[in-house]
Amino acid sequence: MKARIILILTAALMGGSGHAQNQEATDSLTRQLQEVVVTAKQPATKLVGSTLVSTIPGTNLADLGTALDVLAQLPMIKVDDATVNVIGKSNIEIFIDGRPMRDNQELQQLLSSNLKKVELLMAPGAAYASTTGAVLKITTRRNFTEGLSVTDQFQLQRRRKWSVMDYLSLSYRAHAWEFFANVTINHNNSLNRGTTTNTLLFNGEKTVVGSSQNSSTPTTVGVIKGGFNYSKGSQSFGAYYRYNPERGDFNNSGTEWIDDNPAVRREINKHIRAHSHLASLYYENRFAEKYLLHFDGDFRRSNEKNDVATTYPHSTDQDVNANDRRTSTLWAGKLYLNFPLGNGEFTVGTQDSHTRTSLDYRMLNSSVSEYIPSSLTDARQTSAALFASWSGMLGKFSLGAGARYEYVDYDFKVDGRRDENVSRRDHLLTPDISVGYSFDDESQISLSYKMATVKPPYSQLTGALNYTGLHQIEGGNPALHDEHAHDVQLFGMWKGFMLQADYTRTLDTYAFVKQVYPAANLQLLMHPVNIDVSALSLYLVWNRAVGRWTPNVTAGVYRQWLTLGDTRYEKPIFSYYFDNMFALPHGWLITANINGRSRGDMHTNRFGATWFTMDASVGKTFLNKSLTIKLSATDIFNTANNDWTMNTYGVFVDKKQSYDRRGISLNVIYNFHPRKSTYKGTSASEAEMKRL
Repeated sequence: MKARIILILTAALMGGSGHAQNQEATDSLTRQLQEVVVTAKQPATKLVGSTLVSTIPGTNLADLGTALDVLAQLPMIKVDDATVNVIGKSNIEIFIDGRPMRDNQELQQLLSSNLKKVELLMAPGAAYASTTGAVLKITTRRNFTEGLSVTDQFQLQRRRKWSVMDYLSLSYRAHAWEFFANVTINHNNSLNRGTTTNTLLFNGEKTVVGSSQNSSTPTTVGVIKGGFNYSKGSQSFGAYYRYNPERGDFNNSGTEWIDDNPAVRREINKHIRAHSHLASLYYENRFAEKYLLHFDGDFRRSNEKNDVATTYPHSTDQDVNANDRRTSTLWAGKLYLNFPLGNGEFTVGTQDSHTRTSLDYRMLNSSVSEYIPSSLTDARQTSAALFASWSGMLGKFSLGAGARYEYVDYDFKVDGRRDENVSRRDHLLTPDISVGYSFDDESQISLSYKMATVKPPYSQLTGALNYTGLHQIEGGNPALHDEHAHDVQLFGMWKGFMLQADYTRTLDTYAFVKQVYPAANLQLLMHPVNIDVSALSLYLVWNRAVGRWTPNVTAGVYRQWLTLGDTRYEKPIFSYYFDNMFALPHGWLITANINGRSRGDMHTNRFGATWFTMDASVGKTFLNKSLTIKLSATDIFNTANNDWTMNTYGVFVDKKQSYDRRGISLNVIYNFHPRKSTYKGTSASEAEMKRL
């Protein structure tokens, strides 16, 4: 029997050896038969309901280096430096082995060789917060090797300044127990240049207010993390603690001017001191062979201190000094039960949290304090949610439905007094439904509807104002309402082609505007306000390997319908992405990713065109894949920009800025007995963590 199995699987491997890469990704299940490892083959990416599933083992993706490198080559996923985005989606949640990613560096620390599969949920159900636009679930490969495992990653980057990162991870496994600890030190030194020009009518006359920026932000971030896992039989539990200190010194050297008057030199120095504590635990038990009980608990506390000094050398303008102290606390718990029901699975659970954030802002300049006063704001929120969802297969049809009920008690205080106009209690019910049909293994289609309620970040709800220049102020808006959105999505796949069409109708989302602020002199205020907007996005993707070349081509358009005052923001944005991976002899891998976009509107911004931006890398593994060396280049032709204009409430803003993206980096990864963490905890309240 064993010989028959080996013969069949060997024939399958030999017969598929000349097929395209994304038709022959290795299944994560490997069987060892008399010391011979046999691996079965599956398509690299397929559509299951409304979920894109990509298998990694057995493909060239496994040798790219890190999880970030893999994600950059997958359909519908884009990576800009360490930031992961899903095309056409916002509010992305990322999970690694069932637990949410709480630090962007986790993807850089996760080796590509340890990835099992990547699932992209384009229509997340009620088990996730209604704020979630898409979910990225990463599953790592199981490794039962006992003893000590060591991984070290070193990155040296040169843009206009040097940056360096080192990550050291230790883990020890003994039978059912695993103990782990890791340390990360990341020193990043980024630069930004640009100008801002504001044109408006003031006292009946055309007035121009402008400023230039040349900023440097050297920041050092550390992470110390340690914990344990226990897994035996049907039960598992674990916990970890993470401490995250941060120090940064921001410097902005520029000028300010009004009309044709001589420009005034300005220096802004900001000292950042912050740290946070996070404790997390989980418990999981599978009983009666079909019931899965899971619990997560989280506690997080963070403190941040910012001291800002603005000076005007060679000018009679007064210096402006301010400081702020920010604290936030989170208690959260999540409990759910999963079991088979009908031809699918049913999940029911509760998710509860209590958060508190406070901002103590002190304006130390007496003349400026007349229009930017000191303030103490305190926001507390208690939320309790119940959710239930079902998903399953009926023949070639996939069905899913769910609902989430949430009670929210929000209390907002300014200088110790409750603001009755902002404080509120809400009862929220958000349903979702999806249906899919599978024609065959390479042809599927799905249609989904989701209603969502999105709470603004706490940083945008503050009533404090910040001094940014002689004539410019930035601030939040405590009167912001919750966003209510309706989303209909069509997703289809035919062989190597994918089509995504998404229509959203959003009420009371927030967008930034600039307007004249009432003060004794001319002041322009940038702050968020609620708007209603409808949008349609359409993207076509082609992903099919051609010999040693694996291209991933995406072309799309985004069009919105928004009117604010007398201004319409309806110019469409056309975009494209052309990602390439080349598997050369002797284990060499080359990537070349190109993208561009046209000029167009998104919310109240009209973004400038960037038609051609290119990143590339070359890498190779050594020492039986224990050592990986990769050289990368970003924004090779220095064409990336984030220029935009805005026309709100009689103020026309023209902002031109150049980020510090062009550069090269060297990555060296060494691992000894590499293996994945068995931590199975998930976030008790990921949405609330994002708002802190």
